[in-house]
Amino acid sequence: MHHSPYTLGAHAILEAPSWEHWMGTDRLGRDLFVRMLYGGQVSLIIGVGSALLATLIGLIFGVTAAFLRGKMDLIFVIVVDLFLTFPTLFLLLALLSYVHASIVVLVVVIAVTGWMTTARLIRAQSFEIASKPYIKIFSLAKLSQTKLLFKYILPLLMPIVLIAFTFGVSGAILSESALSFLGLGIMPPQMSWGLLLSDAQELLDVAWWLSLFPGLAIFAVTYALINISDYLQYRANTKEQAA
Repeated sequence: MHHSPYTLGAHAILEAPSWEHWMGTDRLGRDLFVRMLYGGQVSLIIGVGSALLATLIGLIFGVTAAFLRGKMDLIFVIVVDLFLTFPTLFLLLALLSYVHASIVVLVVVIAVTGWMTTARLIRAQSFEIASKPYIKIFSLAKLSQTKLLFKYILPLLMPIVLIAFTFGVSGAILSESALSFLGLGIMPPQMSWGLLLSDAQELLDVAWWLSLFPGLAIFAVTYALINISDYLQYRANTKEQAA
């Protein structure tokens, strides 16, 4: 089966799933399975990219606030509380109302509105690590702050960072899907799972497959990532108890 996600099919409009078109076709006769593959690439790029950026921002701010403390920690708490005052979706809508959405823009906007939870987790974990006896001994021994951070502290933070990243990917995919569904995310001729869902909403009564398969893909990826995050958290807790 060789189909292009952009090839129109005048004689294959709204065909149900078949051997020729495994997931059916849309209102323009385009193969939904191929469009799902291309749209999935965009959704995953946005999900992974924004989660990476949000995790990096959260790691920098969380560690900085925990180890500098004082005014820096106070400023951190105020900024995070200010961001969390507004629902994330409203922040996304407000930011995207001023810029033209693209893959890069969505990665940045979703990351900017989603780093706070990661930063709070890392800050709390950093406080706990800083209170460990051997970390205090290293500090008293005048060990370089850079060496202390990269050799001893960051490895201990990696489990929580991986958990935050995995959870962030699922959240970013859902955010992109919601924005594309509302017409503020990925725009044609590009495609994503959220945009495919948006295109299908007017045809629910006559073409059920157009909404079923993108919805299942979003659910399956999100569910898998949440379970991976739970497993990583379980392993991290097990190692901590063993230590």
